[in-house]
Amino acid sequence: MKLQVIFYSMYGHIHRMAEAVAEGARSVAGAEVSVFRVPELVPEEALEKSGAKAAQQAFAHVPIAKVEQLPDADAIIFGTPTRFGNMCAQMRNFLDQTGGLWLKGSLIGKVGSVFTSTATQHGGQESTVLSTHITLLHQGMVLVGMPYSEARQMQMDQILGGSPYGAATIAGGDGSRMPSELELGMAKFQGRHVAEIATALVRGRQG
Repeated sequence: MKLQVIFYSMYGHIHRMAEAVAEGARSVAGAEVSVFRVPELVPEEALEKSGAKAAQQAFAHVPIAKVEQLPDADAIIFGTPTRFGNMCAQMRNFLDQTGGLWLKGSLIGKVGSVFTSTATQHGGQESTVLSTHITLLHQGMVLVGMPYSEARQMQMDQILGGSPYGAATIAGGDGSRMPSELELGMAKFQGRHVAEIATALVRGRQG
């Protein structure tokens, strides 16, 4: 079973979550897991001024995703920060290039899942995941979220991201808060959960 984790990260929050998602997926026997990032759209000068350029050096080694690679996967887990309750422009731009795959039905039946990051508790975690689901449904993908068997999402003793739609982290208004152990744990759960379901589907189709 081949699984791709495809993300965009400006300051490293989603990258850390992506690593945890991939770690969880790799814990499933037979899972071949690859991690990719989508192309940057922000001008170099703006990245440098915002401090994002320096932050992105930590994952500059991660290969750039290409639309034509998507049909090779049995499952794809997308990671995107929120922008006003929706996916970021970089992820939107990448997915907008999949029209040819839609025309051929190349992603029909593949497992799709989403995780995210917001600045605040109420900054659009659920709407970002759910609005991204719309694109995946148009592609015919089988959506997988994060069921309540992942009980960490119900904890009330500290601020944390996550919902039944997918794992999430809260970056803070200034971006200084990195994913907590609880949030990383939920990301690992999501990766494992998606990999288990995708493995079962692949085996079922193989008879």
